[in-house]
Amino acid sequence: MSGRVDKTYSMEESQRGQGDREDQRSLGNGKHARSQSPLKFFAEAKKSINDVFKDIAEYVKESHAFLSALPEECQCDKAKSVEEFGNMIQGIIEVLTRNHMKVVFFGRTSNGKSTTINAMLRNKIMPSGIGHTTHCFIQVEGCDSSDGFLLTEDSDQQKSISDIKQLASALSKVKLKENSLIRILWPKQKCKFLREDVVFLDSPGIDVTPDLDDWIDKHCLDADVFVLVANAESTLMQTEKNFFHKVSNRLSKPNIFILQNRWDISVGEDDPEEVEQVKEQHYQRNVEFLADQLKVVDRQEAKNRIFFVSAKETLISRLHEDNKTPTPHGSLQRNYQERAFAFANFETAFEICISKSAVKTKFEKHSQRGRNITSSLKSIMEETYQKCQLQGEKLQDVKGEKASELDFLEKQTLILTTEMKDKIKAMVEEVERKVAYAMNVEINRLSVLVEDFDRPFHPDEMVLRVYKKELHAYVEDGIKINLTGRCTAQLVRAVQTVEMHMRDRLSALLPEETKQNLDSMLPKNQFEIAYRLDCRNLCADFQEDIQFRFSFGITALMERFLGPKGVHTVLTGKGNTIPRPIPGQAQDNQILVGVITTFASVSSRTTMGALIIGGMVAKVTGWRIIAVVGALYGVLYLYERMTWTNKAKERSFKRQYVDYVASKLKLIVDLTSANCSHQVQQELTSTFARLCNQVDISKQGLENEITELDKEITKRREISLKGKTLRNKADYLDKTLDGFIKKFLGQKDS
Repeated sequence: MSGRVDKTYSMEESQRGQGDREDQRSLGNGKHARSQSPLKFFAEAKKSINDVFKDIAEYVKESHAFLSALPEECQCDKAKSVEEFGNMIQGIIEVLTRNHMKVVFFGRTSNGKSTTINAMLRNKIMPSGIGHTTHCFIQVEGCDSSDGFLLTEDSDQQKSISDIKQLASALSKVKLKENSLIRILWPKQKCKFLREDVVFLDSPGIDVTPDLDDWIDKHCLDADVFVLVANAESTLMQTEKNFFHKVSNRLSKPNIFILQNRWDISVGEDDPEEVEQVKEQHYQRNVEFLADQLKVVDRQEAKNRIFFVSAKETLISRLHEDNKTPTPHGSLQRNYQERAFAFANFETAFEICISKSAVKTKFEKHSQRGRNITSSLKSIMEETYQKCQLQGEKLQDVKGEKASELDFLEKQTLILTTEMKDKIKAMVEEVERKVAYAMNVEINRLSVLVEDFDRPFHPDEMVLRVYKKELHAYVEDGIKINLTGRCTAQLVRAVQTVEMHMRDRLSALLPEETKQNLDSMLPKNQFEIAYRLDCRNLCADFQEDIQFRFSFGITALMERFLGPKGVHTVLTGKGNTIPRPIPGQAQDNQILVGVITTFASVSSRTTMGALIIGGMVAKVTGWRIIAVVGALYGVLYLYERMTWTNKAKERSFKRQYVDYVASKLKLIVDLTSANCSHQVQQELTSTFARLCNQVDISKQGLENEITELDKEITKRREISLKGKTLRNKADYLDKTLDGFIKKFLGQKDS
């Protein structure tokens, strides 16, 4: 017997509390085989995979939020599936939290299925007895409460455990249908199997119903282990074989244990050799069924799935052991320790098998799905990372181009500004020169302009004031008109040429969409030069002298020969300067000048001196000559006095006016030309400034674009970093799942 199981156990005294007994394998005689439960493997795997999937759920949520906030150009084609991944993970987590290890007990009626479950639960919970006892499916699972209760499919109301006999027993009048399920919730602390998420499912006898297919589909497809409870008094029946053939068709290689129950009947046989032959016959037929017919295990492993037990003896022993009461005499057959060992070995093999089978059946598919999800997310994050990297590089290239364009624009603008300043300076100098030349020409022909002035002239002060006012305006307008004709057209063309040159040069620096704006920057109205002369104020000090002056009077002669300043000096006696002879005069004139000077000098002092001089002249020339000269002198005086009309006065006035205005205009030639050049300078400078404003707008646009590109590059860098982090996290979760698969799904039986 010991050669057919994987593990053996030593016997030791058990005087420990309930908690210790739960961690020991009862042998049915008060003795225990101490060992750590393999069921912990499933619990550890369940906790591990739940933790992993919680991390995956958080990761999927984080990935979905990250991908949803991505710019369109960084979006991955498969990103829409991330939300579906989240729903899948939530579904898996919900399934994992409900997952448990499930063992289904099948067999013919009265083979001891319920008794076997009770023995494993260490409590008489399931209804048992002779004949067809269990009429429906009964599922026993753990609960955290201190008292057990049961639930039926048609109601959520908790019922007492004692109601099980009425609801499940085939002898009850209120029994449920055969395919109904009763759930018994039993306190976990009372059974180590329930504490480790094992669920027991008891079935009606497979020999009393034809609905095996429905049973299997409804209750068995999620089972991890099947326990066939057979009767040791008979061989494996065809009914039992047919059931497991159906199970095998629906499940790939189901885990099956065969319990040859009621082996305590072998005690009554007198021939031990015959007992061994019967046992060997059972072995051979069961091994042939498992290995050759079902092909779920090999022949060696099949022998380890067959146990000869007495569930009734094990239950009795364990009930009295837990209650610390002696076992009634005669309830246990001799050598029952062997059968207790066999039951304990069955439980051990069952624990190992169901734990590993449940881990595989419950978690393998989910772990593979989890790996597929993390691998897909890793691929998505890698693609997102690569796209963001590529976008960042493209944006960096664009930024470099924009920076180069901005640098070129700034340098060319500086060069162009220097060039335009020189051009404006040359233009200003040219304007100043032309306006000055034109002004001098107009000053030289001022007499012609004044001569053309035709207004009534009268020496009356009031009339003369109006005359001068109109003459000022006429002269100013005439000069302006002449200057405009001489200069304006040429200067305006030159200004427009320079402005067009500015536009063309700046146009080469600007993008196409901005070039059309340059024409609007040029002056809409033709530039005109304003010649500001202001003759009225300029000639406000002009004082005309239209009093009659005899041209051969002494003062007139003196002014003619000595000039106004010389006459003033002689008449006032200030200075003793003798005037120089006037170049080009004859020697005779020098004598006359000397005489007049002497006469003027003497007459300016005393009247007596004048008489003396007159007497001296009369004495020298004679009175007749003096009389003739005097008569001629008087006639000449009368003639000039008669011809001194308003017309003569007007001519004298205009002559004086021309001399005065010419002298004043000469003073403002430089000022006027400078003023005109300043107008041109201001026009060209303002035009250039307006044109440059478009360049400044372009520069500002480039700077803004570079700033935005910097932001986008930083954003792409952050996205790339986040994508890389999430990619690495997916890789970490993938490796975590690999570790789970390696540890819990790839572990070999020890």
